[in-house]
Amino acid sequence: MKHKYAFLFLLVGLLVALPVLAACDGEQTETPTETTPVSFSIDVTPVIMEDTVAGQSCVFLVTVSDEEETDIESGLVYISAHADGAMVNVGPREIAQGYVSEVVVVPDETSIGETLTVTVEGERGGLKESDTVTLIVGERPSTTAELALKAADMRDKFIPWLVVNYPDLEITDETEWAGAVVYPNTQDTIRYYLFFSAKWEMGVRWQVADGAEDWARIYLRMRTVELTPSIALEISSVAAYEDPHAITPPNAVWR
Repeated sequence: MKHKYAFLFLLVGLLVALPVLAACDGEQTETPTETTPVSFSIDVTPVIMEDTVAGQSCVFLVTVSDEEETDIESGLVYISAHADGAMVNVGPREIAQGYVSEVVVVPDETSIGETLTVTVEGERGGLKESDTVTLIVGERPSTTAELALKAADMRDKFIPWLVVNYPDLEITDETEWAGAVVYPNTQDTIRYYLFFSAKWEMGVRWQVADGAEDWARIYLRMRTVELTPSIALEISSVAAYEDPHAITPPNAVWR
């Protein structure tokens, strides 16, 4: 597992650092011939978020798939998105098959009580494909700030163990995280929260019912190359200061 992530980090680093080579002076270059762009499909997950609130960062995951095999590189697909009643950010803007882009939708106050439609579009060589997803926006609960503090406390219980046992992940006490509430109006006895570093999405959930098992769990998803979590950990009893241990990752992210 550790070697897998070391390889992925190296691959991403090489893609970013690879320079564009210009023809040397005095050398004759061939005029490139125009090629027909490879058709593709676009997929956005989840198709709906039913429990969101104004100001929440709602993160959709976007992938593309080439529709035909070719001997040449099919090229990158440019991703864009828009939704009325929300601020929308996309990153990375360009992806190839096998990579993941995130569309972050933040509903504004005018969207409370509304169902928003988000249109996500991909474009490559003049070919365009699109997909639509929806989110239902409700009232923001008063406990959101308290939830964020508790979630950060739960997250930090796993960090020292990750430093020792998964150093290749490069998650340390110095890692900076941006938080996002998920399922903010749930009436369940389990609470959820998401954290995002430059490389990782971490989902945190924990039991809050009195007298129940006081477990806490996290998952990790590498943001630009994984659609589903690849690592998951559990502390079986927070009160007993038990160490984390590996568990089977969920088959989907929490949204």
